Amino acid sequence: MFGLSTRPRQVVQGYRARVKEQIRERIAEGGKAQEATEPGPRRRTDLRLALPAVLVWSASVAGLWLPPKDLAALCCILAALGGLFLAVAAKDRWKRRARPAVAPGTQPGSRRIRRRSFSAAVGVSLALAAAAAAHSATASSQRSDGPLAEAVASGKSAVAVVEVAGSPRALPGPGGTAQRWAVPVWTREVATGGVLVRTRAQLLVMGGRGWGAVLPGQTLRATGKLHHAGHGSPEAGTLAASSAPGKASGGSWLDGAASDLRARFVAAAAFLGPDARGLLPGMVTGDTSALDEGLESAMKLVGMTHLTAVSGANCSLVLGALLLACRRCRLPRAPAAAAALGGLGLFVVLVGPDASVLRAALMGAIAVAALAGGRSGRGLSFLCLAVIGLLLADPALGASFGFLLSVLATLGIIVLGRRIIAWIPGVVPRWAAAALAVPLSAQLLCGPVIVLLQPQFATYALLANVVASPLVAPVTLLGTAAVPLVVLLPWLAAALIAVAGTFSAGVAATARAAAQLPGSSLPWPEGVPGLLSMALLSLLTFAALWAATRPRRSLARVLAVHAWIEAGIGLLEDRLASIRDPGSPGSLDGGPGHGRLGYSTKSSERTLRWPPRKSGQPAPRRRIPPPGAM
Repeated sequence: MFGLSTRPRQVVQGYRARVKEQIRERIAEGGKAQEATEPGPRRRTDLRLALPAVLVWSASVAGLWLPPKDLAALCCILAALGGLFLAVAAKDRWKRRARPAVAPGTQPGSRRIRRRSFSAAVGVSLALAAAAAAHSATASSQRSDGPLAEAVASGKSAVAVVEVAGSPRALPGPGGTAQRWAVPVWTREVATGGVLVRTRAQLLVMGGRGWGAVLPGQTLRATGKLHHAGHGSPEAGTLAASSAPGKASGGSWLDGAASDLRARFVAAAAFLGPDARGLLPGMVTGDTSALDEGLESAMKLVGMTHLTAVSGANCSLVLGALLLACRRCRLPRAPAAAAALGGLGLFVVLVGPDASVLRAALMGAIAVAALAGGRSGRGLSFLCLAVIGLLLADPALGASFGFLLSVLATLGIIVLGRRIIAWIPGVVPRWAAAALAVPLSAQLLCGPVIVLLQPQFATYALLANVVASPLVAPVTLLGTAAVPLVVLLPWLAAALIAVAGTFSAGVAATARAAAQLPGSSLPWPEGVPGLLSMALLSLLTFAALWAATRPRRSLARVLAVHAWIEAGIGLLEDRLASIRDPGSPGSLDGGPGHGRLGYSTKSSERTLRWPPRKSGQPAPRRRIPPPGAM
């Protein structure tokens, strides 16, 4: 056996202690400037609603894939587990109340309080998840059982009385123009195969001419052929319309007025250039009917398509502008918030009260509240509460990539946006810091999901969005102000449209220029490898930004790692030197019986068979007879 003697333990411990002391000194020197700039203690992020949001989301996704029986079993299991955890929390609370008062000078055990709080939080989370799964069970039964499900499975023709649930979505044809439209509807009556079914199920109507003019809330008649919507889809089926929609009835006059205003705004912007007259209505009201096909492709290539859809950014700008205007008029905080929310509601009606628009308005309001309030933990709690409420109201949102991207973008702005703004030096204006932090924080979290939908890397997406960010606010605010003025004061509306069109032309030029740069779109791995690699890239980008904005602390960390590596190399060199020096205490030849590798000569009066003794004569070979020989 090898015998390796080590250096004295006190010497090694003293050397490590000196190394650690040097590391502490370097870190302290590097962090003095940062500690001087930070105004006070950092607030802890409130994660109490994160677990309920995750469980409710998981139950909503499961409700789209599980059959009704399995979903019912899941509801029972979640409800039972939630009741068990709530019972444990109630029992701990009752025991705590039954205990005598704590003596002066002593503190109650915080471990028991934390355990009771955790049990209560898990119980409430499981109960909410059971509610989401129960809500999903209704739609799951409509997709799996009943006469409507049988008609969809057999592909029968049907005549349905439906209620329009959202704005039509254009499906581009071969020439880039909208040849067909997808309209989400709720059924009232479905006549198929001689059977009249009165049920409220969700369908997706795929129609041609005439279906692009329907409004949410209208009731009309549709004829066509039923088809399966696909596994995991929230709709019970699709209806391929064979004719134009029937005479519409009902609907809100407010929706009709908003549709008329959108059409008038598109007509009022016709005097602008080709790119501006198509992009301005899309950035203001979400109407992309006049958008050029080449510009649309360029914006998609550089990751700027979110500007042509009414997203949380639009709602944040409108809400923030209304809040600033109300505060400038010296309104108290509560009336100012009420007026701003009222204005945001009118903006939502203007662009169309779809589920995506309502979700964007809610997420934008949360982002503005988090950035204006200066408390990221509270903003995260509001976001989790909004996610729970939206999923309980509509569990089908759990499988929507649009909902996922909205949540991730808002989460990035809340959690990372304020940190990035705080990292940027004070010499940079706050508006410029926000123009960089907001798109970067949203891009860092949305990037891994975007590559799942489109496996390519937009090289200049961040650069294009940062350059276009100062232009988005004038377009949104001036364009939104010009929409009602188209009817009231057309000349003033034309002036505002001209100014907003100039900024929108700048956005279009940015998109086209970024799309023409070399390597603007690079291939990226598909599936889970692409998601993980993009997540790693986002993490490295965040770390590089931290290191670039905090050079002293990053240098201190680098010196600390260097000191540890130097200490390890020093210990290894000492070990190798002791091995090479025969006289040192740690060498292989440092004492008797060390450094020799041989076999034992103490036989203990046993006959040794190994190793065999060498003989001068060769050993006789045994001949093996060939096969078949006797």
